[in-house]
Amino acid sequence: MAQVNTLVITGYGTNSHEESAHAARLAGADRADVAHFADIVARRIRIEDYNFIVFPGGFLDGDDLGAAHAAAQRWLHLSDADGQALLDRLKEFVARGGLAIGICNGFQLLVKLGLLPALDGKYFERQVSLGHNDSARYEDRWVTLKVNPASPCVFTKGIETLYVPVRHGEGKLVPLDDEVMRRLVAENLVTLQYAHPETGAVTMEYPWNPNGSPQGIAGLTDPSGRILGLMPHPEAFNHPTNHPGWTRGEPATLGTVLFENAVRHLRGQ
Repeated sequence: MAQVNTLVITGYGTNSHEESAHAARLAGADRADVAHFADIVARRIRIEDYNFIVFPGGFLDGDDLGAAHAAAQRWLHLSDADGQALLDRLKEFVARGGLAIGICNGFQLLVKLGLLPALDGKYFERQVSLGHNDSARYEDRWVTLKVNPASPCVFTKGIETLYVPVRHGEGKLVPLDDEVMRRLVAENLVTLQYAHPETGAVTMEYPWNPNGSPQGIAGLTDPSGRILGLMPHPEAFNHPTNHPGWTRGEPATLGTVLFENAVRHLRGQ
């Protein structure tokens, strides 16, 4: 049975790294290490020792120049202490079948790196971005998510809906053009959508869709299904008492189910 080694990358403004590592441990990962980006550059932490990477939420570089834009430049242009480009390290990670999830600020990083949506397998080519919420303010609330059953995403297999929190100011998906948007839907790379809590239908209605993202898009996957980016925070719903209605006995699937699916996939289950 394959060992699941999880790397949660912190530094420069992330603030959800400990919750993300906790979610991976609850899901059964053999290792869940929190490491500063600088340790990756210095080769104190080796990406090749891991098969699951979590890019957690927060405010990378204070969202200067746009959310996660500065962080993307570090990944795109720095080399590590062994002289290898960090970009090549990520390319090798993807090529050998590693899983990656980007949550909120991590999702913003993945789209600006071009790891998502990777149409035509073109990784590290920016095809979408994430812009300011239509409300022009920071949104902090719980949302209902509908899972696309036709999506290849390994993280969402067997799940129909999720109820998890969002907390972001830049969560509206902005495709490069209309053709990119059409293909995201046609190729089932839209894996999570904001839904009305009563009808379960995909919605553009505020506040159920907190940012005005077209098609209610809350999360994207790549064609392989091994990379997931989403604006909501599944790691923040890691215990029943996190749920705002837990004292009323309101049931909901823990957000850690996404991490459980990742662990099962890497174990070949």
